[in-house]
Amino acid sequence: MLTFAVAVFLLIVTPGPGVLTTAGVGAAYGFRPGLSYVTGLFIGTNIVGLAVISGLAAIVFSVPVVRTVLMALSVAYLLYLASKIAFAGSKIAFIEAKKAPGLTNGILLQIINPKAYAVNTALYTGFAFWPDNLVAETVSKLIIANAIWIPIHLAWLWAGVTLHRLDLPPSRQRMINYGMAAAMLGVVVLAILSALRAA
Repeated sequence: MLTFAVAVFLLIVTPGPGVLTTAGVGAAYGFRPGLSYVTGLFIGTNIVGLAVISGLAAIVFSVPVVRTVLMALSVAYLLYLASKIAFAGSKIAFIEAKKAPGLTNGILLQIINPKAYAVNTALYTGFAFWPDNLVAETVSKLIIANAIWIPIHLAWLWAGVTLHRLDLPPSRQRMINYGMAAAMLGVVVLAILSALRAA
């Protein structure tokens, strides 16, 4: 069980679309919009977890066309979220994203987030610690994963909000927003390269 908890921590704390967008939304828009977004991510990650546990994800991803379409949607959606963060409060080129990503955006991101499926598959199909009672093990894993997931995402949100509250000059805040967006674009590139290697 301890090995599972350590694995959850290491797989979730590493930068991926969920934590990067959480920090980005916090930095660009503040706590309240960020909390709404994190709630959406939480709901979405549990939907993905249940899809993996039930086997639905394995069935859906066994169709190559579906995998390709979901990867394309994921990349497009990450680009959209990166642009929202990059142009939050920016007057550059008449582009300004005033409305923060919210609950629905968080849910949608996790549903099409390749890392969410990879992490949940690794966690729920491995790390057996209660082989005689699969139901009790699965319920325990859900509880442990969520107990670790929540503080990690709140910490990332707090880091972003701290940047937001520093009341930096607009030019410096824009640079932070661009940096967050660039990190997300890096994740997009890694996801594409991973998908190409798997194909």
